Amino acid sequence: MSRGFFPRLAASNIRKNGKTYFPYMLTGILTVAVFYMVKSLSQNPGLEQMVGAATLAFTLSLGSWLVGLFALIFLFYTNSFLIKRRKREFAIFQILGMEKRHLARTLAWETFYMAAVSLAGGLVLGMSLDKLMYLAITQMIDGPVSLGFFVSGQALAVTALLFLAIFLLIFLNTVRQIQVANPMELLRESQAGEREPRSRWLTALVGLACVGTGYYLAITTENPMTSMLLFFVAVVLVVIGTYLLFTAGITVFLKLLRKNKRYYYQPRHFVSVSGLIYRMRRNAVGLANICVLSTMVLVMISATSSLMLGMEDIIHSRYPYHFAVYTEGMTPEEGEALADRVRELQRQQELPVTGEIQYAYLAFSCLEDGDTFLVTREVSMMVLDDVANLFFVSLDDFNRGMGTDWTLEEGEVLLYANRKDYRYPELRLFDKTYTVKAQLDSFLGNGITAANAASSYFLVVRDWQEVQELYEQQKAVLGDIASQCQYYYGFDTSAGEEEQRAFFQAFNNWRAENQILGIVESSVDARTSFLGLYGGFFFLGVFLGVLFLAATVLIIYYKQISEGYEDQERFSILQKVGMSRREVKASIRSQVLLVFFLPLAVAGAHTAAALPMVMRMLALLNLTNQRLYVACSAVCFLVFGVLYVLVYRLTARTYYRIVRR
Repeated sequence: MSRGFFPRLAASNIRKNGKTYFPYMLTGILTVAVFYMVKSLSQNPGLEQMVGAATLAFTLSLGSWLVGLFALIFLFYTNSFLIKRRKREFAIFQILGMEKRHLARTLAWETFYMAAVSLAGGLVLGMSLDKLMYLAITQMIDGPVSLGFFVSGQALAVTALLFLAIFLLIFLNTVRQIQVANPMELLRESQAGEREPRSRWLTALVGLACVGTGYYLAITTENPMTSMLLFFVAVVLVVIGTYLLFTAGITVFLKLLRKNKRYYYQPRHFVSVSGLIYRMRRNAVGLANICVLSTMVLVMISATSSLMLGMEDIIHSRYPYHFAVYTEGMTPEEGEALADRVRELQRQQELPVTGEIQYAYLAFSCLEDGDTFLVTREVSMMVLDDVANLFFVSLDDFNRGMGTDWTLEEGEVLLYANRKDYRYPELRLFDKTYTVKAQLDSFLGNGITAANAASSYFLVVRDWQEVQELYEQQKAVLGDIASQCQYYYGFDTSAGEEEQRAFFQAFNNWRAENQILGIVESSVDARTSFLGLYGGFFFLGVFLGVLFLAATVLIIYYKQISEGYEDQERFSILQKVGMSRREVKASIRSQVLLVFFLPLAVAGAHTAAALPMVMRMLALLNLTNQRLYVACSAVCFLVFGVLYVLVYRLTARTYYRIVRR
C-alpha cells in the first residue's frame, strides 16, 4: 500500500461518517475546554487575593477531576455508538482483503485525528474563555479583578495527558472488539436485531423497590446530618432502580399495553408498541442514562443557584447580628462586665450601635428517644439520627432579649425546635421531668448554635440556678468533655461595610491585648468567605450542569440516528404492505414521544422526591428558605424541559429524514 494511504483513508472515513463523528468531535472539544478551564481557574493566582481562596481553589480542583472522570465514561459510551454503526464497514474491509493490523492502523489514524482536533479545539476554546470565567467568578464573589491573561502550563499538560490517555484507551478497546471477531460476526452484529425480551417481573419489582426505598429515605429522613450520610445511599438506590425499571419495567408495561386489544390494535400503536418491545433491551440503557443525567442537571443547578440567590438569608441565619462575642466559663455577672467593656470600645471607635442582645446559656449534646433525652459519652454513628443539642437559658434573659413577659412554675419550660417538631407534652432529662408549657415560634439569636448540624431544642427554664444544676449534672456524666456555661453578646450597627471591617480589626486586636478567651464574629467579614464557598459551588454546578446537558443532547442525537437507520427498512416494508405515509408518520411520532419524553417525566419525579432531603442538606449550609429552593427547582425544570423539547424537535427531524429515505 502506498505511503499515506492509511491517513487518507482515516480522514475519508471520518468525513463520510460525519453525522456521527462531528457531534462526537464537538463533545471532545467541549469536555477538553471545560476540564482545562476548571483546572486553570483552580490555579489562577488571582484567587489568592480573594477571601476564601483556599476553599474555592479546592472546590474547583475537585471539580476538574469530576469532569475528567465524566469525560472518560462518556467518551467511551458515545464511541460505542460510532463503532456499532461502523461494524458493517469494518467487515466489508476485511472481506475485501484488508488485514486486521491494517484496520488497526486506520483506526489509529482516526483516533489520532479525533484526539488532535479535540485537544487543539478544546484548549483554544478553554484558553479563550478562561479569562471570561475568571471574571464571572470575581463578579459572583465580589473579588478583586486582576489584569493580564493567565495561561496555566500545568493545566495544559494535565489536560493533554488525561485526554491522550482517554483516546488511547478508546482506541485499544475498539481494536480489541475487532481482533476477537471475524468479518461475518461483525457483519451480523451490525445488522442484528433484538429478540423479544422476556417479561422480567422480578427485576421490575426489585427496581420499583429500589426507587421506592430511595424515595422513602429522601422524604422521611428528618435529621440534616443523617440526610447527608443517607443521600448517597438514596442516590445509589434510585440510580440502580432507574436502570432496572427501564430495562425490565418498561418491557412489562409495554406487554401490558399489548394485551389491551382496544389500545394495541390501532395502526400507530401497533407498530410503535411492538417495535419498542423488540428493541427495548438496547433502548433501556440509553433512556436510563438520559434520565440519570437529567436528574443530575436539575438537582445540581437548582441547589447551587438557590445557595447563591439565598445568600442574604444564609448570612442572616448564621450571623443574626453584625457583631457577636462568645465566651466560655463565665457567670452572668462576668458576662455583663465583658459586655460593658465592649460598649466602651464601641464608644472609643465611634461605632453607632442600633440594637444589642446579651444572655448566658448552656448547651450540650444528648441522645433523643421520644420525650427522653439521655446524656452519655457513648455516641456512635449508628445512632446519629437520634443525636440532639439542648440549649438552656434563664427566663429573665429570655424575656429581656425577646421583649416578652412569660412566667414559669417549678418544672415548666418553654421550648423552640429548629429542625423538627417536638410532639410531646413533657421532656425527661437526667432524673427530672419537665412540662412543656408552650412551643415558641422564635428564639434568641445565636449563630453558632443555629449552624449546628444536629437537631436543636432551645429551652427556657425558670431561673439561672436551674441552668447551673443542669451544668453540674451533665458534668458529672461527661467529665472532661462536658460543656461550659457560655455568654453571648451580639449587636447591630448602622455603620458601612468599610467601617465595620475597621472595627472588627480593632475588636480582634483589643481581644488579643486583653487576653479574652472566646470567639469574635462579624457578618461583613464572613460574607466574603461565604461568597467564596457558595460561589465556587454555583460555578462548578453550572459547569457540570452544562456538561451533563451536552451529554444528554448527544445521547438523544445518537439514539435518534441509530433508531432511524434501524427503522428505515421496517417502515419501508410497512408502506409496501399498505400503510399510508400519514400512518407511518403518526406511528413514528407515537414511538419517539414515548421513548424520549419518558426519561424527562421520570427525572422530574426523581427531582421532586429529592426535594425534602436536599432541603435538609442545604440547612447544614444555613439555607432555611425552603420556598426559594422549591422555586429554583421548578424554574430549572421548566427551562430544562424547554431545552429538552427543542433538542427533541431538532433531532426528530434527522430521524424522519433517515426513515423517509
